[in-house]
Amino acid sequence: MEFFTFLVQCLNAVQYGLLLFLVASGLTLIFGIMGVINLAHGSFYMLGAYMAYALAPLFGGQFLLQMAAGVALSVVFGFVLEWVFFSYLYQRDHLQQVLMTYSLILVFEELRSLLAGNDVHGVKLPEWLSGAIPLGDLMKYPVYNLFASATCIVVAIGLYYVVNRTRLGMMIRAGASNRDMVRGLGINIRLLYRIVFAAGVALAALAGMIAAPVTSVYPGMGGQILIICFVVVVIGGIGSISGALIAALLVGFVDTFGKVLFAQYSGLSVYLLMAVILIWRPQGLKSKGY
Repeated sequence: MEFFTFLVQCLNAVQYGLLLFLVASGLTLIFGIMGVINLAHGSFYMLGAYMAYALAPLFGGQFLLQMAAGVALSVVFGFVLEWVFFSYLYQRDHLQQVLMTYSLILVFEELRSLLAGNDVHGVKLPEWLSGAIPLGDLMKYPVYNLFASATCIVVAIGLYYVVNRTRLGMMIRAGASNRDMVRGLGINIRLLYRIVFAAGVALAALAGMIAAPVTSVYPGMGGQILIICFVVVVIGGIGSISGALIAALLVGFVDTFGKVLFAQYSGLSVYLLMAVILIWRPQGLKSKGY
């Protein structure tokens, strides 16, 4: 493999891993902190992609404003969804959580079909991100892919800071450890969980909006990302955001180079990685340490 080909594949692996982290970090917040198995999390990724498609004509190429509006709408959607549905799941067993969140997948898919149809849609790249950087004499790397990776890194740093260095993060970590004690200290644990859930929805939707111009927007895209994100959460350790980041990058590299070097068996590579890591560390790469 030539150096520039190797470099391009490394950049692709990092971009894919960082996008996985955005979705998986929201999933690990909801799953690890709130204790809810949310099978509908992939639908939030799909929601972000379809919002990118729907909002593009309204903002006329103002991509950053479009993303900000999509994140704001997804936060509102997350607040309402947690209030109407998920707030009743905290004391239920995992089977009831799985059944209700699976039913939400069916509802979201039907709404998607009614509102946007079953066609594949494209999202146009903004002009200021449509260029490419030359790598060697023959290869170029899209500027948008670098922008996507940089955005994910900024969000990851911001998420780490909020969870580990702010009062809100302290309350979130305390609520994950002992919700009854936090409630006894006078903290509104329901409001805290609503904020966490809305943040998880926003992270997944943001990943969908970032991915939309590259992967296009199509039915069933939420289900594909959900499976791989559960793999990331399990590898990284339930409830660990830093573990999810490490696991997402590992999965990104294994999947990307697996498709290049072992195309016939690339579908197995990620699951073999998970099996090996769980044999070595059954709790995942990191325990719940954020």
